[in-house]
Amino acid sequence: MDVLAIRDLAAAHHEGYVAALRAIVNVDSGTFDRAGVNRIADVCEARFHERGWDVERIGGVPGTGPELGDTVVGTLHGAGGARVLMIGHMDTVFDGGTASERPFSVSGDRAYGPGVSDMKGGLLSGFFAADVLREAGFDAFEHITYVCNPDEEIGSPSSSETIRRLAAGHDAALILESGRANGAIVSSRKGTTDYVIRIHGRAAHAGVEPDEGRSAVIEAAHKAIEIADIHGRWPGVTCNVGVLRGGTRSNVVAEDAVLEVDLRAPELATLQEARRAIEAICAEPAMDGMTISVRAEGSHQPMEKTPASQRLVDAAVAVAGELGFALSDAATGGASDGNTTSAAGCPTLDGLGPVGGGAHSRDEWLDLESVAPRIALLAGVITRL
Repeated sequence: MDVLAIRDLAAAHHEGYVAALRAIVNVDSGTFDRAGVNRIADVCEARFHERGWDVERIGGVPGTGPELGDTVVGTLHGAGGARVLMIGHMDTVFDGGTASERPFSVSGDRAYGPGVSDMKGGLLSGFFAADVLREAGFDAFEHITYVCNPDEEIGSPSSSETIRRLAAGHDAALILESGRANGAIVSSRKGTTDYVIRIHGRAAHAGVEPDEGRSAVIEAAHKAIEIADIHGRWPGVTCNVGVLRGGTRSNVVAEDAVLEVDLRAPELATLQEARRAIEAICAEPAMDGMTISVRAEGSHQPMEKTPASQRLVDAAVAVAGELGFALSDAATGGASDGNTTSAAGCPTLDGLGPVGGGAHSRDEWLDLESVAPRIALLAGVITRL
């Protein structure tokens, strides 16, 4: 396909894209706001139906925590060729009322609002890229499957089973998180493990018989220092003790304490080494009379760059060159659904949405000038598969 023709078709949709973006950014859809997420799911489902996709809507998976929004999966059939998986998420990190407090706005070439780049802008780009391909008469794919995910911001506990199942049957996964602020796409992401470490000691009166107590808070302090020392022990490994809480009041020797730890590593081997280090630290209390339990609350394997994913990078760089802009790839410390598809053995490329920044902040932005080129980039990559 002539990617310049694709770019022109994408540019013709600019006003429609901005209008659609305004509409969904102005809907609160924090992960735990099931009704709000499902309002975005309704929009996605309607777009699929209007454009002739097969649609499956999957309710939250029991036993995965609080009731979450629905996963919406669209499938567009072509005349043959690659099986392409696209993924975008519908949830944001923002509390209810944020969309009213600071609704979608435009200043210069930038759009602002909760979730505008993480990732409602990318979510829409998948629909528009498919529209542009159909308008261009391109159907040389076996099928495009598009997963609209309701819970990515908490590690996709409800949707990851669907994503893993689909990834195993596709030739490439294209994740529509926003491009980095400098325009780079994402070819690798660190793996993550979130730990909750519970420490139990013995309560006692701090004034009358303090030596009868066993302070869980003091034990937690020892463990926090030991665990923090894992940071940087292997190349690229980060380890952050983000929460230490415990005790009830100053005149009681603390019976219980909790640590919450964020562990990240760029390679599976070093992630596993660091996990073993944390578990070994917790297996040996610093003081007698302590019990320590360790639970991994969530985990992503690293999205490592492979020869197959490098070929996706090469295709994207070539398409960008034909579109008239330079493109590079980057590694990032954050996890996404790309970690899941990569771990399932599906070659994965991430960061294909429009360029944006300031994610999870009041200043989150999306570069509107990047919208048409990035839609054309996404569509162009699909034609090269």
